[in-house]
Amino acid sequence: MKLHELKPATGATHAPKRLGRGIGSGTGKTSGKGHKGQKARSGGGVRPGFEGGQQPLYRRLPKRGFTNIFKKEYTVINVGDLESRFESGTEVTIESLFEVGLIKAVKYGVKILGTGELTKALTVKVDKVSGAAKDKIEAAGGKVEVE
Repeated sequence: MKLHELKPATGATHAPKRLGRGIGSGTGKTSGKGHKGQKARSGGGVRPGFEGGQQPLYRRLPKRGFTNIFKKEYTVINVGDLESRFESGTEVTIESLFEVGLIKAVKYGVKILGTGELTKALTVKVDKVSGAAKDKIEAAGGKVEVE
């Protein structure tokens, strides 16, 4: 088979609608646009959200809030996730979290939260650790080192 012999599967394509080609076609004369008016004109129609000159909804509602440009977004992981992925005595770093697939991307840093149970003694080296997570890691015999 050559490139010029390729064609779509039977029934996969439709013939284009031929507008303005006589009364028998069903789309003759006004080409399916009806009579006159803004929608019948070339390039006619209204933009999304236009309400016929009435004050649109997006302008009737008040503006709220702002985006804090100094916000630091941490990638979060729970201590319960560490239980199944690491052996006892392992050092948990950002690189090792990437390797086991717990994190895909880091925006600002990694933070460990306290949801779940931990029984293995792990040395955790990340950017932030919540108080509950720190207690659980240390109760299991591990260490927390905030970098």
